[in-house]
Amino acid sequence: QVQLVESGGGLVQAGDSLRLSCAASGRSFSSYAMGWFRQAPGKEREFVAAISSSGGITYYADSVKGRFTISRDNTKNTVYLQMDSLKPEDTAVYYCAAKRSVSSASPSSYGYWGQGTQVTVSS
Repeated sequence: QVQLVESGGGLVQAGDSLRLSCAASGRSFSSYAMGWFRQAPGKEREFVAAISSSGGITYYADSVKGRFTISRDNTKNTVYLQMDSLKPEDTAVYYCAAKRSVSSASPSSYGYWGQGTQVTVSS
């Protein structure tokens, strides 16, 4: 089992940057693939970025490619989401999630979720 706690959200202006962190507790963090998802009011939860257990493979939603960077530090049991050039449409609650085996863009394949952190981007 793994427990996840996100932090780093806030209110920023368009064009600003934020870095989200997701701290994991429990055993064998380095064996979990990690993902970031987001959910805006009235919308379904959507994939943002994912990273393999070793950190060697990453992939992104088209909407954030080139602006967001996912990374992890397995010595600190933490995954990060660096968000640059933020846009108002990035406003959402951001969640990190963990799964065994390979990373995925499908929320239903992740077994562990954090409580979420709010990101609000004003225009």
